[in-house]
Amino acid sequence: MKLLNKSILHLMGYLLLIVSFWSVIFYFNMLDEIKDSVDEELENYKRQIVFKAEKDPSILQQKTFDEGFFSVNPISKKEALNFKDTYEDTEIYAQDADDEAPELEPVRILTTVFEQNGNFYELKIFNNMVEEDDLVKELLWDAAGLYVLLIFSILILNNLVLQRLWKPFYELLHELKNYRLGISKTFPKVETKTKEFSDLQDAVTTLLQYSEKSYEQQKEFIGNASHELQTPLAIAINKLELLIEKEDFTENQAEKIAEIMEIIERLVRLNKSLLLLTKIENKQFFDNQEVKVNDIVRKNIDDLQDIADFKQVEIHFTENNELSVNADTALMNIVISNLLRNAIFHNIKSGKVEIIVDSKKLSVLNTGAEKSLNQEKIFTRFQKSEEHQSGSGLGLAIVKAIAELYDFSVWYDFKNGMHKFSVNF
Repeated sequence: MKLLNKSILHLMGYLLLIVSFWSVIFYFNMLDEIKDSVDEELENYKRQIVFKAEKDPSILQQKTFDEGFFSVNPISKKEALNFKDTYEDTEIYAQDADDEAPELEPVRILTTVFEQNGNFYELKIFNNMVEEDDLVKELLWDAAGLYVLLIFSILILNNLVLQRLWKPFYELLHELKNYRLGISKTFPKVETKTKEFSDLQDAVTTLLQYSEKSYEQQKEFIGNASHELQTPLAIAINKLELLIEKEDFTENQAEKIAEIMEIIERLVRLNKSLLLLTKIENKQFFDNQEVKVNDIVRKNIDDLQDIADFKQVEIHFTENNELSVNADTALMNIVISNLLRNAIFHNIKSGKVEIIVDSKKLSVLNTGAEKSLNQEKIFTRFQKSEEHQSGSGLGLAIVKAIAELYDFSVWYDFKNGMHKFSVNF
């Protein structure tokens, strides 16, 4: 999820809390204001009723609310002197124009006293209140509308303003994704006046300069080390070969020299494999083009057929689809060659190897040990089986490194006595 979208989600959550909290406070404030307004009206009604009672004493005979919105009842002087005006929220039965029958309606009642011609009276006046459920409903819709309006406004601001502000960041990020050590000629650079983005660009440039320097030093070291190792090893093999040809050794001496030659040849292969693995991890192979996996599989089967015949291993090739990938041809050849060699060398007498090519996957299955291999270690470096200690132990590690280079997935499975290695392209 993009940073801008993630910020919107957080804003939506916080705004929901703020609007909800605001709605509760607004509700109680509004209710308080309504009650104050009603109380003022009740006070005004009181003054009007007392004034009218002085001119029309018949008003004093209205004992209940049946005849109007107030009632008057005589009380003693003692009760009147000890009385304090009170306001009370309650409900009474009333019938509006749109009601079929009387219904309970919320009202606010003022209870007070007044004196008329030496007599004291208790006066009760009621005034209709806004129904709280209607008030809550209206407020809920208003709050929801406000929330939607705020989110809509933020979305517009996000698209019009924030994207423009973050544009240098995304441009720098895009250039970083396309940057390749040892290949790209210039460092990522964007035009911006924002200090934070300028600081970020400077930090990235400094880091890449250091990485480029380390990369070049590592390449030079690997090349020199490989050359310095290969040359004396090749000389040692040549001298041993000349020594065997010219000298008259006993059978035991010749066997010892042959063992030494085999050890040196293993060192040569190990050196080449480590050099290859380092180059893969440093992304020095990147001549990507359309590679036909089916053709590479057929070529490797032809190259390894003599070895398979010698080990009495039968190879079956099933082509369910034509598989093509965009990758370096040499690296794809190494992946297929290593998997096929691994399947042949770690097989049993009269065993078999099955190669299956699907639209997006290559699978290599082989007979072998009657137990599953350690899936946690099988793709690690220098991992060898107990029966085959002569190899470098880097074949599957190289396959894994190439797969990670191109974001392919490679895995191992053991089922029905068959070891299966699959690469999903």
